[in-house]
Amino acid sequence: MKKYRVLLFVLLFSFVGIMLHSQSVPSSAGLNTPFVDINIRGVDGNQETALAIQIILLLAVITLSPSIILLTTSFLRISIVFEFVKRALSLQQVPPTQIILGISLFLTLFVMWPTFTDIYNDSFKPFANGEINISQMYSSAEKPLRNFMFNQIDNSKEGRKNIELFLALSGVKEQPKVLGDIPTYVLVPAFILNELRIGFMIAIALYIPFIIIDMVVSSVLMSMGMIMLPPVMISLPFKLLLFVMVDGWSLLTQNVVQGFM
Repeated sequence: MKKYRVLLFVLLFSFVGIMLHSQSVPSSAGLNTPFVDINIRGVDGNQETALAIQIILLLAVITLSPSIILLTTSFLRISIVFEFVKRALSLQQVPPTQIILGISLFLTLFVMWPTFTDIYNDSFKPFANGEINISQMYSSAEKPLRNFMFNQIDNSKEGRKNIELFLALSGVKEQPKVLGDIPTYVLVPAFILNELRIGFMIAIALYIPFIIIDMVVSSVLMSMGMIMLPPVMISLPFKLLLFVMVDGWSLLTQNVVQGFM
């Protein structure tokens, strides 16, 4: 304890000595300490106000960009399907939610890789080379993503109904003759509803065989008089056995990925 006290005293004495030495050195001794000064002033004209608003909107878009990317790609459907598989198997903690999201993310990259490649080659690369401006970059990046969403919606009658629904809600009087005339603010929510519908339809198909197993196990336990025994404890091994025997992960991944092709 005495040793630590001596060390603390030495450090304190050294610090005081440094402070006294720094005060004794004149200002012309060459101490070049940087100084940052932030001034707040009024807005000078409408151009500066517009620039401030653009910066705020840009920061808002950057903040929401992960959600925008997840909702306009295949991530939504894939994550819903894998989450329902976990619930259908009556699994609580295995696999963890982080693992489910990680699997969904890499499958999304696999599905969206051609779209991302087109966005890079047609939008970001020309913009980086100075061939197009930022407005042209946005238009070029929007086209491959819109084509992907159109392909998913156009494959189903319900998807086209979603487009008609949001066109009616937006108050558009003239119906677009081609898909390219549909505004993006109409296409995105229609695509989200379409992905939710397909994800829940796949979840229903997944639940049916596992519900049958639960019903059979519950009936057997009741006939044997084991009312107090939770059926989940008995049905869970049978569910896992069935899922492993049919190679469930590969079969599920194959069907989910092929649904985007």
